[in-house]
Amino acid sequence: MLAIGNLITSIAPNYPLILGTRLIMGFASGVFWAIGVTMAMRIVPEEHANRAAAVVMSGISIATVVGIPLGTLLESAGDWRTTFLIWSALSAVVLIAVAVTVPSLPSANAVSVREVFTLPLKNVQLRVVLIMVVFFVLGHFGAYTFVRPYLEESTSATVGFITVVLIVFGIGGAVGNFIGGHTVNKSLRGSFIVGGLIMVASLVLLLTIGANKVGVIIAMILWGLAFGVVQLSQINMTLSAAPQQFEAAMSLNTMAYNTCIALGALIGGLFADHVGVSSVVWFGIVLVALAVILPSVTGRGTAPASCPLPTTGARSGPALAPRTGPGKGRRAQPAPR
Repeated sequence: MLAIGNLITSIAPNYPLILGTRLIMGFASGVFWAIGVTMAMRIVPEEHANRAAAVVMSGISIATVVGIPLGTLLESAGDWRTTFLIWSALSAVVLIAVAVTVPSLPSANAVSVREVFTLPLKNVQLRVVLIMVVFFVLGHFGAYTFVRPYLEESTSATVGFITVVLIVFGIGGAVGNFIGGHTVNKSLRGSFIVGGLIMVASLVLLLTIGANKVGVIIAMILWGLAFGVVQLSQINMTLSAAPQQFEAAMSLNTMAYNTCIALGALIGGLFADHVGVSSVVWFGIVLVALAVILPSVTGRGTAPASCPLPTTGARSGPALAPRTGPGKGRRAQPAPR
């Protein structure tokens, strides 16, 4: 879908075709995020599952470091159509790599669509986690979408400086993913809360010392670090809230996440148009603060991050946790309750 979609985008004669193509690619992206983290956690030994999730999540941060600035440079050196053509070729390379290297991982705990949407009604902990995700994503992407116009207004930032800022944020996110990979094992809720508080602090810094370029870089490093930790924490919270229906729960997580990316950008745009760009940063502060307050008040999401992924969809009897690596035989052991 990525390869074909980017190819069509590169040769599309009009905007409606581009918009429709990107919409379909968004569906494909949603499918990936619903299963991608689960796949990574299933192809490694159980004790390395959180680290595997951190590696996958760091892909977002690395893409921010490399993909967005590189796309900007390619577009400035040539044109945007050539840029999407290059991305199409890279997507084809990824397709081949996945087909060759990733083992078959059929779902072992699939549930019906109806059951997927009733999970939050039956599972209070999952419902709280999903609300936290909504607040966090709305706040983060509401503010992050408008980093460029905010910096252009507050510091008269050039395209080159904004590229540096995006790279700094991406590096911070990658580091935050790996920090989170260690801290979630010690305190899952604590990792989310501390990460959220650091994100709030970074946004406050952006408002208070955002006129200074050094201050901007410091704020963006902290923001990236916090984003990486919170990202991994909320995925592990989803796992601990619904360990026997993790793939179904992740599909809900992904749906909420992608919907709130769009809504965050939309609401942020309304604030920017009617109140000013700085108001979008305040919007981010308030929403992320709400995401932090929720687990602090409810105490939900405190289960250990090492809940095993089930290999069966059985509704009774001991749950079985995979302890296999690539190319190894499957050996199931009773999962701790």
